[in-house]
Amino acid sequence: MNRQTEVSYLGIDVSKKKLDCALLLGAKTRNKVVENSPAGMNVLKAWLARHGGNAAYVCMEATNTYWELCAETLADAGHPVSVVNPALVKAHAQSCGLRTKTDAVDARALADFCREKQPERWLPPSSSERALRALVLRHQALVEMQTQEKNRLETTREAVQDSVQVHLEWLSTELKRIEKAIREHINDDPGMRGRRDLLDSIPGIGERTIALLLAYLGTQCRFANARQFVAFAGLNPRQHESGSSVHHKARMCKVGHAEIRRALYMPAMVTLYRTDWGRRFRERLALAGKPDMLIIGAMMRKLAHVAYGVLLSGKPFDPTLHGACAK
Repeated sequence: MNRQTEVSYLGIDVSKKKLDCALLLGAKTRNKVVENSPAGMNVLKAWLARHGGNAAYVCMEATNTYWELCAETLADAGHPVSVVNPALVKAHAQSCGLRTKTDAVDARALADFCREKQPERWLPPSSSERALRALVLRHQALVEMQTQEKNRLETTREAVQDSVQVHLEWLSTELKRIEKAIREHINDDPGMRGRRDLLDSIPGIGERTIALLLAYLGTQCRFANARQFVAFAGLNPRQHESGSSVHHKARMCKVGHAEIRRALYMPAMVTLYRTDWGRRFRERLALAGKPDMLIIGAMMRKLAHVAYGVLLSGKPFDPTLHGACAK
């Protein structure tokens, strides 16, 4: 097979400052370490060109936000890119009997995983989606800082209480600024504005949750069906049964996007106790003997399905389709 047409696979172990790369080309493996920066991307593309990896199938893990620059750069350059759950790659490495864990070994495992499993291709977000995602993530980070400082204020010594209070005031102001920026960004994009209005028709889902859902569902359906979105968020149930003796209770999988799960928790509570369709949903599961936490998890999963449904159909939420009485 011609070197330029031979299928190659590139595994990239991502960290904050560097990218460990392993290129599988036939029986050969080549390794390279580059900076996780725009300059490093240029070095990586030149290295791929020298070693016949111009069309390499790229696979990397979703590590914080450090993977985004690399994934976007290589996708824009025409490479098929897959961004996979780290738990899947870990299980693959264990199945291959790997006992050593280094960045180079992890990159090789990613390349081998890509070759064996042919994971689904990642769809690059639009520039508008990227900006909204950055704003949403920044808002979440500021909320976490605010919570930490509020907790610290309760126990800190008097000598530094003024410093903590000043920081809290700054955080409050900055949160308002970011929230305004998110609203303006959505309003300025006709596609996002229309999808925002569809999500706003769902009782129980508020402004912050809508922004996060738009950031990850985007202006187009990024998932083939609602089940894929539920799995992406880690909201699908996980069964643990074996033989006749092992019968654990089903639990939420949690192998997925933690921020989406966190964002849907309070909307699920509001829906279950303050909306007609949510109360009917809760009563039905309670009569079936389901515990409270399972009911909350089921409503989080239901909200994910409903959000996907209204965006796919382009129609506002209809409570009569979910057991509520028509008004």
